[in-house]
Amino acid sequence: MSGHAPVMLREVLAALAPHDGGSYCDATFGGGGYAAAILDRAACTLWAIDRDPDAIARGAALLARHPGRLHLIEGRFGEILPLLRNAGVARLDGVVLDLGVSSFQLDDPARGFSFRADGPLDMRMGRDGPTAADLVNTLPERALADTLFELGEERRSRAIARAIVAARAAAPITTTARLAAIVRSVVPPDRSGIDPATRSFQALRIRVNDELGEVARALQQAAGLLSPGGRLVVVAFHSLEDRLVKHFMAEAAGRAPAPSRHDPAGLRARTAPAWRLLTPRALRPADDEIAANPRARSARLRALERLAEEATDR
Repeated sequence: MSGHAPVMLREVLAALAPHDGGSYCDATFGGGGYAAAILDRAACTLWAIDRDPDAIARGAALLARHPGRLHLIEGRFGEILPLLRNAGVARLDGVVLDLGVSSFQLDDPARGFSFRADGPLDMRMGRDGPTAADLVNTLPERALADTLFELGEERRSRAIARAIVAARAAAPITTTARLAAIVRSVVPPDRSGIDPATRSFQALRIRVNDELGEVARALQQAAGLLSPGGRLVVVAFHSLEDRLVKHFMAEAAGRAPAPSRHDPAGLRARTAPAWRLLTPRALRPADDEIAANPRARSARLRALERLAEEATDR
């Protein structure tokens, strides 16, 4: 597991609060950092899910260290409910989700996630479905621009899409280096120091892997698996993902805005929430962690706890 630094590990463990005899799920296993820490913290059982077969293979050493306590499942975290039900798991005491691309995927040029080293334009977290190259070379210009704007919040999306369509007319775009060069040709560097290709690569990755859809499905399904007292802990790095998490947790905890007095829904009695928000505001990484691991700087942690049934009946 070397080379992988689990982000906000102290805060994740504090929010999840694993205990002896508990049953937990790390639904985004990745490098196994959270899983290893949870298993070391408590004499519990852990189910770990990842759609990347390479991640599951990397878990072999951890599996050997915790025989009978760690169970690895290859699959999408947006299918956590059927995956665990098929494994005979009906209830959990906690679920952790670490959203986005893993360090192992990002650092491997062959996976095509990064513009920092040349590689095939792939970006798939698993091994199925269309690649980023498929999208870049087949999407109509307008659909490409919409993807870059909506999923990457790229203000120069139309100019980039236009440049991509012109470039692919000469030859298919198949490598990360060529795509990055095309984007940089129309997006000048800014004062932030962030590479001009960052938002475009992010947008394509999110679309290739249907990451927002996965997040929405995972939140609903994970919540349905939690026992009273069970906790859902989510670390997000992208504003769109974090917004989904924030709204889901606020609504579950009864913190969504009340309907307008002109809305008939406002006449209905509001039921007591079945959840308690553990993080009224998202937690951020500590300065020492950001200094040691700059990738942690955009992380946001949010956590939710299912209340005991009697607490919601009052």
